[in-house]
Amino acid sequence: QVQLVESGGGLVQAGGSLRLSCAASGSIFTIYHMGWYRQAPGKQRELVADITSSGSTNYADSVKGRFTISRDNVKNTVYLQMNSLKPEDTAVYYCAADFLFYGSLEGQGTQVTVSS
Repeated sequence: QVQLVESGGGLVQAGGSLRLSCAASGSIFTIYHMGWYRQAPGKQRELVADITSSGSTNYADSVKGRFTISRDNVKNTVYLQMNSLKPEDTAVYYCAADFLFYGSLEGQGTQVTVSS
C-alpha cells in the first residue's frame, strides 16, 4: 500500500510564508511526476506547481515568483515553499504523484488559510 501524507498547512497572515510537505510511504519503486493542486470553496481544483523526476518545474501564473516546488527523491517527498501569501491563496492543498505500478495517487489535503 502506497500513500501520500501532506503536512504544513495552517493559518497565516497575508505576506507570510508556509512550507508544505508531502511524503510518500509504502513499497515505492519509482515516482515520476509530483505536484501540488489546490481547491478553494466554490472554485475548481487548479494546478499550483509540478515537478518531474529530473527536477523540471512548472507553476501556475498566479504563484510564479512566490511559490517554489522541490523534491527529495531519497525521502520520496515533495515540498511547496509559499512566500508572500495572499488571501486568494486560501484553499485546500493536495499533493499528487505518479508511481510506477500504482498509477496516480493523491493525498488527503491540507488547509491553508491566509488572513487579510
